[in-house]
Amino acid sequence: MKQSRIMSLVEAATNVVVGYGLAIATQIVVFPWFGLQADLPAHLTIGLLFLIVSLLRSYLLRRLFERHRALR
Repeated sequence: MKQSRIMSLVEAATNVVVGYGLAIATQIVVFPWFGLQADLPAHLTIGLLFLIVSLLRSYLLRRLFERHRALR
């Protein structure tokens, strides 16, 4: 069954939003190991930037694979 563009976006967004929470928690734990200091707003902003990149990457890869599947 073919996945619609909207469902591709929903899947990618769900994956990225769940990953966002994990990324923030990971940053809070790992940054100090490398001597990096950031307050919560900075962690949230950094995480948001990576969220946007990740969402675009996930969506575009999903569409690429869907196009490849449709050509077969």
